[in-house]
Amino acid sequence: MRILISPFFIFICLYPVFSQEGLTSNEQILFENGKKGYACYRIPAIIHFQNKKLLAFAEGRVDGCNDFGNVDIVMKYSDDGGLNWSKQKILIDNQSLQVGNPAPVVDHHDPLFPLGRIFLFFNTGTQSEQEIRNGHGERGVWLITSEDFGANWSPPEEITRQVHFNKHSPYPEKDWRTHANTPGHAIQFNKGIFKGRIYVPANHSSGKPQPGFNEYHAYGYFSDDHGKSWQVSEDVPIASSNEAIGTVLPNGELMLNIRQQNGTPKRRLIARSNDGGQSWDSVYFDPELITPVCQSSLFLFQNAAHTLLLYSGPNSTEERIRMTVKASENNGLTWPIKKEIYPGISAYSDLTQINESQIGLLFEKENKTINFVLFSIDWLLN
Repeated sequence: MRILISPFFIFICLYPVFSQEGLTSNEQILFENGKKGYACYRIPAIIHFQNKKLLAFAEGRVDGCNDFGNVDIVMKYSDDGGLNWSKQKILIDNQSLQVGNPAPVVDHHDPLFPLGRIFLFFNTGTQSEQEIRNGHGERGVWLITSEDFGANWSPPEEITRQVHFNKHSPYPEKDWRTHANTPGHAIQFNKGIFKGRIYVPANHSSGKPQPGFNEYHAYGYFSDDHGKSWQVSEDVPIASSNEAIGTVLPNGELMLNIRQQNGTPKRRLIARSNDGGQSWDSVYFDPELITPVCQSSLFLFQNAAHTLLLYSGPNSTEERIRMTVKASENNGLTWPIKKEIYPGISAYSDLTQINESQIGLLFEKENKTINFVLFSIDWLLN
């Protein structure tokens, strides 16, 4: 595996468009199928660093849109809050094999890196997901870090044996087979007794394939020493729980928002934890968060006037359509605020807060592009 670093970025300006009536935001194509040597781009992730800096990641799939194959991780960045974006760069190239599921987070609490250090977690795979479910091939878990705002990155470090209990781990009897990091950003606790904890929602399969993907379970892995060592949570105790994304609520509670792979009950699965994501105090399906079988994003927006739990995903029970942002003022008990971003085909997404008034959304559109949408909190609330 090689990591490709380019020391220079060339900025490109993209003009604003209005994606639908009433949406007063900028929409830009960041990754477009068939461009830059990739037949397909999927699995967006985005983080805000500081001083208006944004980093956007995606999988660049060389030969087509299949999950497995020759897949790289690519990146762009913005220095002005998402108005202009850098030239695309290849961040990780595993030659003809797969790297994917980029999950970035910024560590703001390591005293050795007072300006912050970026972690990017990713998976490798030697066979397709189905073959690995059948016990053939392996999934790996890796990370790279950047101390200079994403300009340069460390060599890849494998952490599979610490976070994925397969035949090479200290617990081979657990027989975890597939593994996937959260599609989207990872998280860090910024206050309370778990301050500094880096947490990566994830999922794995265990044992032989079962009907309805019931061998899958969501879980999380985490570090309390800035990535030197890793621990794992309990599994979320719902069969077929799959891709998960999380946030830390104002009271310090960790919330995961989870895809249900078997396709029922067409609602997002929620898991809540009061011990930093090590175990689960409550698990339930949210009746207001309808969904097809797809990934969604979750983010806590905070400024002087508002604390809002934000959710993005396809607002349909049958199809990946109607990309919608929803907001809750009571930590996810109800979701009265809803704005449709795009009515057509739309799938994976990721949210971030840019400043006191702006939100960024990166999402898959029409199975052709990954687009960045910039909108204000005032637009969302009015």
